[in-house]
Amino acid sequence: MATIHVDVVSAEEQIFSGEAKFVALPGESGELGILLRHTPLINRIKPGAVRIERADNGEEEFVFV
Repeated sequence: MATIHVDVVSAEEQIFSGEAKFVALPGESGELGILLRHTPLINRIKPGAVRIERADNGEEEFVFV
């Protein structure tokens, strides 16, 4: 199965880097869900949980931005 490469970084450090099947994050206009071949977009994100469905084991990982 094809995957998305995801990098979540802050000004201080790398928070997550890896392959994912799905990513959901809080945007100004609501939750954004990103799958493979998603249309490119630019959107402001809000502080909150980023949900990452890992490609290697299918588990969900949460990071906070």
